[in-house]
Amino acid sequence: MPSPTPNRLLLTPNSSAGDPLPTRQRRRYRPGTVALREIRQYQANTKLLLLKLPFMRLVREIGLNCRPTGKEFRWQSQAIQALQEAAEAFMVHLFEDAQLCAVHAKRVTLMQKDIQLARRIRGIWGGLG
Repeated sequence: MPSPTPNRLLLTPNSSAGDPLPTRQRRRYRPGTVALREIRQYQANTKLLLLKLPFMRLVREIGLNCRPTGKEFRWQSQAIQALQEAAEAFMVHLFEDAQLCAVHAKRVTLMQKDIQLARRIRGIWGGLG
């Protein structure tokens, strides 16, 4: 009696029809399933998502532009970590507001105009004060 779902086998260019162990085709999930799994995974952990070294370089570059002439800023690692925590929290809240703008416009895709609207509604301080 044949099985209700046939086994899907994928013949790769390196394997021929006579190979005893052809490779299995990868499982395809329905659209949105993997995205929801990633969302749950990111919501479950508390680690930082921005890479530390590029963020540190950005902070140092901004510090060079803001310093008085002849002076140089020195950064503690805890200060950069605090800035990174604050920056990521700001971005998360901005994306939450932008997502609400997209839902209000009856769209599921987040667009640049949603982020611009969220920033405009937040005002000049942008949710910082």
